[in-house]
Amino acid sequence: MRPVTRKFLVGIVAVVLLLLALGALPSYLGSGDPYYLEATPAAEADGPAYELNATEGGIAEQRFQYFFSAVEADDGRSEAYRRGPYGLKEEFSHSPFDELSTFREFAPAGAVDGDAVFVRYNDTRYRVSVVQP
Repeated sequence: MRPVTRKFLVGIVAVVLLLLALGALPSYLGSGDPYYLEATPAAEADGPAYELNATEGGIAEQRFQYFFSAVEADDGRSEAYRRGPYGLKEEFSHSPFDELSTFREFAPAGAVDGDAVFVRYNDTRYRVSVVQP
């Protein structure tokens, strides 16, 4: 193998490893107080809400992992999420802020209440927000 080809292949491998590290590393970074996605059943069950339908193949569960962990939890809170230093983690990993932003973006008129969004899942209307205790 020629030296130029060898250097080119080593460079490609280095770039691939760097990209893999950027994808995996931010999930291990975390500083500050934890944030939780909180989903509490809403009193008015018939109001407007973002309709979340669980699809076959687990696509919704993968896209809204914090929401589903909050709905399944006894206290209505998802697993903890800690922001990373310098904004790196937010760029490369999924967060409860991403899920709340998606709900807010596609929610019908009247489903947004300040920092919270109403989401309907399995015939239950939830008030969903990000909290920091």
